[in-house]
Amino acid sequence: LSSAGISYAFQPINRQPLHQRSSLHVASPLSSTSNKQPGTAKLDVDWEDLGFEFRATNSHVRLTYKDGQGWGEPELVKDPYINLHIGATSLHYGQTCFEGLKAFCHEDGEVYMFRPEENAKRMQSSCRRIMMPELPTETFVNAVKQAVSDNIEYVPPYGSGGALYIRPLLFGSGPRIGLQPADEYTFLIMVIPVGDYYKGGLASPVDCLIIDDFDRAAPRGVGHVKVAGNYAADLLPNMLSKQKGYQIGLYLDAASQTQVEEFSTSNFVGIDNVNKRLITPKSPSVLPSITNKSLMQVARDMGYDVQEREIPFEELASLDEVLAVGTAVVITPVGSVTRFQKNGDGKPTEIKYDYGKEIGPTTLKLYEKVRAIQNGEAGDVHGWNVPLN
Repeated sequence: LSSAGISYAFQPINRQPLHQRSSLHVASPLSSTSNKQPGTAKLDVDWEDLGFEFRATNSHVRLTYKDGQGWGEPELVKDPYINLHIGATSLHYGQTCFEGLKAFCHEDGEVYMFRPEENAKRMQSSCRRIMMPELPTETFVNAVKQAVSDNIEYVPPYGSGGALYIRPLLFGSGPRIGLQPADEYTFLIMVIPVGDYYKGGLASPVDCLIIDDFDRAAPRGVGHVKVAGNYAADLLPNMLSKQKGYQIGLYLDAASQTQVEEFSTSNFVGIDNVNKRLITPKSPSVLPSITNKSLMQVARDMGYDVQEREIPFEELASLDEVLAVGTAVVITPVGSVTRFQKNGDGKPTEIKYDYGKEIGPTTLKLYEKVRAIQNGEAGDVHGWNVPLN
């Protein structure tokens, strides 16, 4: 099978642990997808009702890195399970990073990926921080194309509001018992058809709680890279916030608890409509969001003054709209931000900033413009859409 300039050969599956295999295999040969079309897979729901959850597809792409050999050839793998050595550094020392991006079907039936080179660069940054081998950008993008090509029928059709969610994952698969990098790494790309995170596109504004009892990331830690441990650390604060009736949590800086940093899994964006200004935190602890980067450019194109800088907590009072932004949702409007600040007597004082129960006008414009570019309905003047073929 040949796609995106790469040839693939398949053999019966080998159940040896990954670190002992000379190559990676699939359970059975996979046929060419050249005659398949987006939106033709048989699913258990209509395309418009997909939601954002796991669904099985045809295959994933897998590559292995070995010390002294470098990266091997990518292969399509049908089996969704892996054999992993019990001493793998991903299990013991958290050598794991991942990415998230999407592919969209346009009205002409062609499929495009949204800014995959940016995901490649961000994964390379993650690799440098936790001492894993970097995947070259061309290799990353070609592997993404192969994963999409072999699962082309799972790309939601144009007009459904859906996309093919693409999850690249890189982890240490070689065994180490002392704290040191592995001698083998495994790179995977799985794909899942998804609908709008919130049915209909934009959700009604959600209520947000400032998380004071936990920190998301230390000032010189790993908050700026997409490593798995960052998300595990947010599970408890996220659950506690929801139990209190808040759908989303917002972290302040760990050092002083005075500067806005990041939502649980999304970047922070604030809108000042009076001065036509968009602000977003500039911090070494914040993960650079590709969605946020795109929204900032769209805002500049709309004539907004875009500022990346420190944002004092008190400045939330002067904003007209607040957004949580990321790949999964694009934009989640925030209707209120509440903080329970402890006093000297130990009793908390409630501070609440309201932004309304309706989706703000700038939020709506930004969302519609980015989605129009992703769906091929607006001019792609910045060259963000990368064609599959």
